[in-house]
Amino acid sequence: MIDTYKHRGLRKQLVDEIRQKGIKDEAVLAAIDKIPRHLFMDSSFLEFAYEDKPFPIGSGQTISQPYTVAFQTELLEVNEGDKILEIGTGSGYQACVLIELGAKVYSVERQKKLYSRTKELLPNLGYNPKLFYGDGNLGLPTFAPFDKIIITAGAPIVPDRLLEQLKIGGIMIIPLGKGSSQVMKRILKVGENKFNETEHGLFRFVPLLNNKAND
Repeated sequence: MIDTYKHRGLRKQLVDEIRQKGIKDEAVLAAIDKIPRHLFMDSSFLEFAYEDKPFPIGSGQTISQPYTVAFQTELLEVNEGDKILEIGTGSGYQACVLIELGAKVYSVERQKKLYSRTKELLPNLGYNPKLFYGDGNLGLPTFAPFDKIIITAGAPIVPDRLLEQLKIGGIMIIPLGKGSSQVMKRILKVGENKFNETEHGLFRFVPLLNNKAND
């Protein structure tokens, strides 16, 4: 688990790049600056770890573009102590960004190989989110309600069960759409069955699959 002076320098360049692209939350930028992204990736991609691009991590999944991670996190408005549900653990990189911001993270992954690898990796990096293997569309009702919910895969619809698990006053960030790109939506729960939605541009995510957990 080596994080060299060169890696740290490349991270600073990455932070400058995503700041120039419009990320303003300095706490989010500081989290990106601190977390060694190269340790979340296959060794063959190490030289590309600090480019602002997504990369494959196996099981048909990707580690998201750093700008996209920062964008979703900024929209989430994370506060110290927030209880956050993440749907789509993937490499665990997004979860670590949330932890750096002081959140208590509960994360669900449907790909068994990714879940197992990430569950082993993150404690070695000093991060300890609560990780679960299963169908993210169902959320984690046992641990609900949550202050915030973040979905890191393209969803064809907003899962009702996740809305039910969001506190009144809570925020959900979800890439919504069935095509090759999705609209980033911010959903504010203002009443038991009342929501305010805003749209924040187009992004590309791997799809969120229904009723399935893969080995």
